[in-house]
Amino acid sequence: MIDAAPAARPGTDIEALAKGGRTNFFGFLLRLAARLPFLFIAGRIYGTDALGRFALATIIVEFAAQLATLGLKRGLAQQLTRADDRPHVHIVYDAMLVGMVGSAAAAVLLICLPDLMFPNSRINGLDWLLPLTVFGWAGSDIALAALAYRGDVGATVKARALVEPWTISIAAFALSFYSIRDGLILAYVLSTIAAFVASVVPLWRSYGRPTGWRPQPRVLARIARRNLPLAGADAIEWGSRRIDIYILGIFFAPQIVGIYWAAQQVASLPQKLKTSFDPILGPVITQNLEDGNRAAVAQQVRQVGFWIIAAQIGIALALAIPGEAVMGLMGPSFVFGTGALAFLLAAEAIAATAAVSESALIYVARYRNLGVSVLMIAVQTVLSVLLIYAIRDAMPWAVRAGWVPAAADPRTDPVSAAGVAIALMAALGMASVVKARMLRRLLDARVSGWRWALVPATLLALAVGGLTLLLPEWAQLAIGIPLIMAAYGAVIWYRGFGPEDRLLFKMGNKAAAPLPVTTP
Repeated sequence: MIDAAPAARPGTDIEALAKGGRTNFFGFLLRLAARLPFLFIAGRIYGTDALGRFALATIIVEFAAQLATLGLKRGLAQQLTRADDRPHVHIVYDAMLVGMVGSAAAAVLLICLPDLMFPNSRINGLDWLLPLTVFGWAGSDIALAALAYRGDVGATVKARALVEPWTISIAAFALSFYSIRDGLILAYVLSTIAAFVASVVPLWRSYGRPTGWRPQPRVLARIARRNLPLAGADAIEWGSRRIDIYILGIFFAPQIVGIYWAAQQVASLPQKLKTSFDPILGPVITQNLEDGNRAAVAQQVRQVGFWIIAAQIGIALALAIPGEAVMGLMGPSFVFGTGALAFLLAAEAIAATAAVSESALIYVARYRNLGVSVLMIAVQTVLSVLLIYAIRDAMPWAVRAGWVPAAADPRTDPVSAAGVAIALMAALGMASVVKARMLRRLLDARVSGWRWALVPATLLALAVGGLTLLLPEWAQLAIGIPLIMAAYGAVIWYRGFGPEDRLLFKMGNKAAAPLPVTTP
């Protein structure tokens, strides 16, 4: 086993993670409060067809933005940690310039090949504006990563949980009076601009002006080359949550894509908990790796892994049990996406272990991590197509049995569309097992955040949720969801939490006693 290094600061590290966790959970609640109005407006006012076109286009734009950052969203922390005598502000501006160059290449490609964004519909109106948002998303990601390196997680919460979702919600409603065709696209552009401004302003305040900075082409090329594995891992991890939408766009009509995308937006809310931990977890891990303290890295992965797994399971249960009521908020036609919602929520909970393990793997085994990610997305793609055809072949038998209604056109059948959600769940489960085992071997310590207290907590939540289904739909949302969360949370608090976990809820600036790093 690996002993703790003398330079370990375990108590300080856990406190930093706990502080980031408190801020991020608050940000999650704000994001939830802002995202649901947008889904309500988009579903009720714009309809499934417009939402389907919007979903396909924006996932391609955001994928391009992921590639444009060249892995600096997570790699910037390592660049800053290894800085010698060069000012941090110069490194940050190097990273911003790399992101802008990558954004220019991505935007030009999408402008020249607009069919990538709209594979199942025609280009019209203001659709040409979308590729320009790549600059905003890439710049915002890099700026927020730089701020998080200095412990400013609040900037991420403000930009991504307040400014961006509320801007798109308010703009979508206001612009619906201008154009149902272009309203969602324009609202998305405005939200991108708002998020970029909300990210760059605190960056300027924190790092100041880059006095004496000059672009260094060789340094920039070296940064880009070094971060290629990170860029690939980021793009594949992000793409694994979006490729299902693109597959649906090929096999199904826009309205099915719109229904599934709405379910995915609800299901992806718990996933934001993990991604929002990346900026604060990255600097802690990189510093301990520089100190040679791999035992501390394993402890941090276990700790954050448990927090994320516990939160995601609780949120998944609270949203999946009254799933029909949740999806019905967006309109009667969206209720058909309830099955997909359940599988997507399960997929997010299963993916937590792989996601947290990857936070360390990108620094200690970046190429092997990338290989596993490529394998995962290949499995997901192949399995998605196979399940779509398998469910379609089984549909006549299911219709005769009275289990599902008959669909006039396979492209409008929401049942077979759930096949891509099942494939995502299976692929993420495979990745979780492989990545956790890989990291355990590399760190020579246990990294899984699983705790057995999750089992009784889940059973109690299921029992309470079953009772809440007897209530009217409005009561399932207003009363049932809080009751499910309260029942689940009570068991986790009393049976699952230890001293380290309670730091997550400790307010104030008083320092906690250092926590020992144990070797399992």
